[in-house]
Amino acid sequence: MKRTRIKDLLQSTDFNKSFTVKGWVKTFRNNQFIAINDGSSIYNIQAVVDFNTTDESLLKRVTTGASIAVTGRLVESLGKGQRVEIKVDQLEILGDSDAEKFPLQPKKHSLEFLREIAHLRFRTSTFNAISKVKHALAYAIHQFFNDRGFVYVHTPIITASDAEGAGEMFRVSTIDFDHIPRNEDGSVNYKEDFFGKATNLTVSGQLEGELAAMALGEVYTFGPTFRAENSNTARHLAEFWMMEPEMAFYNLDDNMDLAEELLKYVIQYAIKNCPDELEFLKDRLLEEEKQKPQGERSELDLLAKLNFCLENNFERLTYTEAINILKNSKPNQKKQFKYLIDGWGADLQSEHERYLVEKHFKKPVILTNYPADIKAFYMRQNEPDELGRKTVRAMDILFPGIGEIIGGSQREERLVLLERRMDEMDVSKEELSWYLDTRRFGSAPHAGFGLGFERLVLFVTGMTNIRDVIPFPRTPKNAEF
Repeated sequence: MKRTRIKDLLQSTDFNKSFTVKGWVKTFRNNQFIAINDGSSIYNIQAVVDFNTTDESLLKRVTTGASIAVTGRLVESLGKGQRVEIKVDQLEILGDSDAEKFPLQPKKHSLEFLREIAHLRFRTSTFNAISKVKHALAYAIHQFFNDRGFVYVHTPIITASDAEGAGEMFRVSTIDFDHIPRNEDGSVNYKEDFFGKATNLTVSGQLEGELAAMALGEVYTFGPTFRAENSNTARHLAEFWMMEPEMAFYNLDDNMDLAEELLKYVIQYAIKNCPDELEFLKDRLLEEEKQKPQGERSELDLLAKLNFCLENNFERLTYTEAINILKNSKPNQKKQFKYLIDGWGADLQSEHERYLVEKHFKKPVILTNYPADIKAFYMRQNEPDELGRKTVRAMDILFPGIGEIIGGSQREERLVLLERRMDEMDVSKEELSWYLDTRRFGSAPHAGFGLGFERLVLFVTGMTNIRDVIPFPRTPKNAEF
């Protein structure tokens, strides 16, 4: 008999009809009640086996983690917690699981422990829910841009450029580390390497995305990016996915409008298409927060937080306005911020961003016009303000509980100003000559932004550590599995 997915069977009303279910055993109680999950739903289906008529040696193999197939009649359940169940006529063990060694026993496990067995945590209800929400968000991103006529482009993972100019890159090489070819001055002779030059894993697809936008109009990239940044925090990964649109003929306002529309669209899509998963994750977060002091608990539950972002227009203000608010805020005056705001030019930290969103405006915030000194070389330069301070047309979107979720800018389309900025920041014009060609031949105003996908998933699922929203996290000193 053809297998029926548990998700579909849980909604079925075809009582007394026979079905076959295949999945993994979650629990086996009283030698009679088997909770089975096949991954299609965070909920299990209960299969009721008659231990009087079933081979005892077969029942002993029904252990947590074992893969089984059951065929039987769908009936209304008399027990609490489920609407339907299966009266088993036939039971088959597809794959045994040693109950003494299987690490996922039917009890609550810490997220820290689950990271150590990341190859098995897919089987937990939490990671099931996260995976479904993550899929929905990725699908919604593609649907959003497809419906608006954007072209999906694949930018290189191996590149010779450093888009951010920060130098925090992973090298790609086939050179034998035991016999490194060197030039006369002792430097590495990359001419003998695979690509004949120094290459690295990409930190961003933006620069190549700009090339496509200057021909196709509106494009987006969505792929893996890598940062060799020694940040061992709950918000950083060495390998993560980035979604980066680039749009010709967009200014900063157009850029902000698109970014706000995108975030609201994908959050709404997840709420509509993952109700069970988000309800489960909401309850999980409430349980987690009970362990925290009252003052550290979120004011909003997960679904309320998501709706908070949908129901409010994002507050837009300049970096300068934000600095004045932060400088005069109570946490700053009472020295409660870890990083005190002394004046203009400070690089805002997560605590400052969250204060603006959660305490001051009580809505998502878009900050614009940052100091040029703390932003990348490719951002469009503004005229100096009345105090001679130089700013660029950057924009960051700040969300409750997480701080920055999107960073972007209008790009500098003026060749002379871009080259001058590259000189100031010691970015090689020769190595990026191909990038400068877009300013030499038919330059046009354009803009774009980057959305760290795992950070979006972190926000929508209510998880508190980014290592729990990617299957196999890559962090300093950790590349397991």
